[in-house]
Amino acid sequence: MFDHTELEDIREQQEQWEDETLEPTLEAHGERKDRFGTVSNHEVDRLYTPEDIADLDFEEDLGFPGEPPYTRGPYPTMYRGRAWTMRQFAGFGTAEETNERFHYLIDEGQTGLSTAFDMPSLMGIDSDHPMSEGEVGKEGVAVDTLADMEILFDGIDIDQVSTSFTINPSAAVIYAMYIALADQQGVPRDKVRGTLQNDMLKEFIAQKEWVIPPGPSLKIVTDTIEFAVDETPKFHPVSISGYHIREAGSTAAQEAAFTLADGFAYVEDCLDRGLEVDEFAPLLSFFFNSHNSIFEEIAKFRASRRIYANVMEEWYDAERPESKRLKFHTQTAGQSLTAQQPLNNIARVTIQALAGVLGGTQSLHTNSFDEALALPSEKAVRVALRTQQIIAEESGAADIVDPMGGSYAIEKLTNEMEAEIMGYIEEIREIGDGSVRDGVLDGIQQGYFHREIGEASYEYQQRVERGEEVVVGVNKFTIEEDTSPDILKIDETTRERQLNRLERVKDERDDEEVDATLSALSDAIDNEENVMPYIVDAVKAYVSMGEIMQVFEDHHGAYQEELSPV
Repeated sequence: MFDHTELEDIREQQEQWEDETLEPTLEAHGERKDRFGTVSNHEVDRLYTPEDIADLDFEEDLGFPGEPPYTRGPYPTMYRGRAWTMRQFAGFGTAEETNERFHYLIDEGQTGLSTAFDMPSLMGIDSDHPMSEGEVGKEGVAVDTLADMEILFDGIDIDQVSTSFTINPSAAVIYAMYIALADQQGVPRDKVRGTLQNDMLKEFIAQKEWVIPPGPSLKIVTDTIEFAVDETPKFHPVSISGYHIREAGSTAAQEAAFTLADGFAYVEDCLDRGLEVDEFAPLLSFFFNSHNSIFEEIAKFRASRRIYANVMEEWYDAERPESKRLKFHTQTAGQSLTAQQPLNNIARVTIQALAGVLGGTQSLHTNSFDEALALPSEKAVRVALRTQQIIAEESGAADIVDPMGGSYAIEKLTNEMEAEIMGYIEEIREIGDGSVRDGVLDGIQQGYFHREIGEASYEYQQRVERGEEVVVGVNKFTIEEDTSPDILKIDETTRERQLNRLERVKDERDDEEVDATLSALSDAIDNEENVMPYIVDAVKAYVSMGEIMQVFEDHHGAYQEELSPV
């Protein structure tokens, strides 16, 4: 971007500045720290100049928004055309209570729904299971049968809203319920919009919610992708998630690398299934964390888009622009929130949200300031949503496409992030003897991901303990305070009300139809068919979540984590 003469002149000017201006200041006052680094401990320089991006190729590395390599954004006008989707996570208690919160958020200006499920639903067991005791409705909404889904979306036209479902081992069942609900409402399946997290590889790497082993779990994910291509082409059947990888303690580069590797693993599995890359790739979506180091996060998002575009074209022969655009949801960093001085979290979330916007996210969830204490209160949820609205409407951050593009610091950090991310992806590919999918599966069994994340997490905590990493209100600027403010509490009658509904549904349904649909599902698993049509039939017969997932467990066995020594 700069010719040799210009760079030489800049170098001479910088040397003069260092001798005449910088050195006297350093001698007189010094700097706050000997070393400056990001949350991921990536060292940042004092100053960036054109020399830091001397080798940057504008067309190959940057380009224009909406064109490969999409570094500057997946769409030409970005937020000047339409603001990102403001998708606040919501779910607690019974379907009635969460439906009420959905309507509240819609009335407050939220533009997309995002559903949180309780632990039994996440793990594919019913509310009346012994292991569910004490957990029903506690950290999300309880959904056992289609009857719960009907109540959850009562008064909400699902052809008018995009809905996200954060669920994984039992994701195919929730997807089937949503399709059944669309059929009930008379909404054509090709008009259904939303996103299913459904990222099982990430579960084995970081979040640790699973029912059956990695191989069979991957097969179900591919089933949902294949089904979506044919039945719900506007619905994203998988949201490949780095959020939980980061929450487990990874660095920014590890988060992006492991997430993209999981995405490429799904691509390879779909290709092996016989699907055309340009047929399914546009339905893939991603989900990233946004942490406190604003410039590192912006660089991570930009580098990830560039890598995805290049890899999809060069490794998997993608041709359609939609197949090479990395589209992602962002959530602010839950693990950065503190129970101490919780109002400080509003500032943290604002910085993290701004990083997501400046990095070009397609949708955004802002955490509530009280989430380190409990499920968010209505007041805290409103502040979190207003944070997004202020950024969108008042800050000007949404008015310029890729406003950080061309910044010496941002472009250098983007290049460094790209190199580090690709280094991890190539290592995973090498583990799999040339296959990213096999590398991910083998890496799970070998403990590769656990080891990398664990070391990064330990190193970060050590820096916090030594005071090298400041956490305001925790290891610096602390005060005496009451850390038990008023918080949202789940009604103690929640479990009883949920069990009553489940019992009523089981009493009123057709038992012969239940048995027939479960038998058909079992045969489909035996015959290695796509299981989605059979799950849809089962939920329409009001077969429960736990009954459906038990069929898979009976065939594949419950997964017990057995890692190689690390």
